[in-house]
Amino acid sequence: MKTSSDAPMNSKGLWINYHDRMERVTDFILKNLDKDLDLMVLADIACLSPYHWHRVYAGMKGETITQTVKRLRLQRAGHDLISTELSVEDIGKRYGYPNLQSFTRIFASHFDMPPGEYRRRGYHTVYDIPSSERDAKMYDVETKTIEAMTLAGLPHKGSYMEIGGKFEQAVGLAIGQGAIKDMVAMIGIYYDDPGAVALDELRSFAGAVIEKGQSVEAPLEIANIGAGKYAVLTHKGPYGELSKAYTWFYGTWMAESGLEFADAPPFEKYLNSPHDTAPADLITEIHVPLKS
Repeated sequence: MKTSSDAPMNSKGLWINYHDRMERVTDFILKNLDKDLDLMVLADIACLSPYHWHRVYAGMKGETITQTVKRLRLQRAGHDLISTELSVEDIGKRYGYPNLQSFTRIFASHFDMPPGEYRRRGYHTVYDIPSSERDAKMYDVETKTIEAMTLAGLPHKGSYMEIGGKFEQAVGLAIGQGAIKDMVAMIGIYYDDPGAVALDELRSFAGAVIEKGQSVEAPLEIANIGAGKYAVLTHKGPYGELSKAYTWFYGTWMAESGLEFADAPPFEKYLNSPHDTAPADLITEIHVPLKS
């Protein structure tokens, strides 16, 4: 006779169990993008047979482990090109490319321009030109009144560039719990200023919009976005360039707008996904709360 502990896991429980294993893999990858990633080690982290775990991963994630690693490394490399003075060759080596030629070829196929050009004339240098006339053409900004929103998601602590894994985990859990069914708005709340808070102390929240009053189970948490007036900047391009958008938004547009901030953090709404959208075509809305 079987005891309750011998009973097979139902399909929902099995999905969540496998999802948790895959998220352990994603978390490890995000923390070790600049290191060699051994597939056998990843299989161990997933607690699955090395013959089968990558098929489970691909089936649940919609991309192979190789595609995930490549995508995340190139996103991080783009960020490094913008925010550091490391040479292009050193950045390529940092993320596993043996020489400048191979890094340049792969980077160009992903971003539609070679890394040197990306750094020289792209989104990196244009912000360094002190021209208010040119700045005015950088982004579309408008004020909007939005309704309150309830999010189901997970808190994140550390670099904002590493929050992607939390979004994937949060969405998977929310689907598994039945909190969301169809494609919903993905939103990130960013509580701290990276210029004033240490990188490993930055606080953020990765979530998906759910119906008001919808309950969720741990480890998912609820976060609320208040109704009110917001300044909304529309950014098109890789996530690694959002820091420049914030600098222009806060330092130029807000200073000239005559508007005042409300006492609440900004949030980002993602209108498409890096899973099926080229980095140059990603669209992000940055929402800054305003006093009424």
